[in-house]
Amino acid sequence: AIARRQMELNAEMNTQMSERFNVSGAMIVKLFGRREREVNVFAERAGGVRDTGIQSALYGRVFFVALGFVGAMGAAAIYGIGAHLVVSKDISPGTLVAMATLVARIYQPLTGLTNARVEVVTAFVSFDRVFEVLDAPESIVDRLGAIDLVSPRGEVEFDKVVFRYPAAATVGIGSLESPGGITGSDPDVDVLKGVTMTVRAGETVAVVGSSGSGKSTLASLVPRLYDVTGGAVRIDGHDVRDLTGDSLHDAIGVVSQDPHLFHESIESNLRYAKPNATDDEIIDACRSARIHDMIAALPDGYATLVGERGYRMSGGEKQRLAIARMLLKNPAIMVLDEATSHLDNENEALVQEALEEALHGRTAIVIAHRLSTIREADRIVVLDQGRIAEQGTHDELMELDGIYAGQVRAGGSFGSAVPS
Repeated sequence: AIARRQMELNAEMNTQMSERFNVSGAMIVKLFGRREREVNVFAERAGGVRDTGIQSALYGRVFFVALGFVGAMGAAAIYGIGAHLVVSKDISPGTLVAMATLVARIYQPLTGLTNARVEVVTAFVSFDRVFEVLDAPESIVDRLGAIDLVSPRGEVEFDKVVFRYPAAATVGIGSLESPGGITGSDPDVDVLKGVTMTVRAGETVAVVGSSGSGKSTLASLVPRLYDVTGGAVRIDGHDVRDLTGDSLHDAIGVVSQDPHLFHESIESNLRYAKPNATDDEIIDACRSARIHDMIAALPDGYATLVGERGYRMSGGEKQRLAIARMLLKNPAIMVLDEATSHLDNENEALVQEALEEALHGRTAIVIAHRLSTIREADRIVVLDQGRIAEQGTHDELMELDGIYAGQVRAGGSFGSAVPS
């Protein structure tokens, strides 16, 4: 029973570590401000593993002590009784020796079980890696005296922002602190070079540019997944470094091109954004995200398991579920990072409808490469090699006849290299 309980607790803890503490899962945990909850759940499960481990080890020690005691008493009894029988000439000395040898041969394999301790010692080597992760310092922490962001309007300001990715040695441990967007970035090269712009409250700004121009990096600085190297990012006039992480993340909703879903029910994934949400609030969010009818048609409805990373759902369904989850959170600022990049035309149309509903009345920073998504923005910002090259409406940029216009006329994707 103890061994079974220990395996169950280990399985629960490993599942949480693999889903919540990998790069994608850790980013969702941070963006929804659920770090304390996850730490408490992990601590409870780890405590259970510790307690059952101690109990199992205690019982093991008792077993081996008892085994040794029985063996010693058995040998003493054989020699004592055997000696008496030899003296009374009921058995020969040879019989006594044979009996003692036989008992020793039987007892030897049993005492060999104590070698199991070697396996335990070997297992402790694995703990070195675990503790290396647990003891890793946080790179993003609240400053002393950090304030809460109260009733955010949603104005986002980039003030002469310079950013370069930290060196690999600084990030460490597969980077639980990184948003998963590093692909060989040179730590000696600035990814963003003096970016200055203001996104007004309620405005939708599309950020476009060639691959490596700094679009996703710019988006990751808003929820403070990284700290800027120079300059500042401000929300409603407050430097994000002066705000508490939980209040900052409560004000921001993020939908990426590959939304992370936990291996739980649809309802549980939605409630992650708002644990105390009512059923009506969940249904309203799903209706707005154009996903309710699909969920209602499933045999188990909202109780349906989505599978590991949501593999049971199509790309469009996962995106709309992620949008519903964000709507349930009801953030003042939305960051969409290539939210429609890998969808076919039919799914893109459904997601676009959901996004139009989601963006209404909110500040939005949209990283996109499809013209259908970009041209509807209030303003388009073109990044080129980490700097703002152009900005304006679709019509203004077409009239300017610069990088944006050239890309549109070439019919190319804004995620690819810009033609010269």
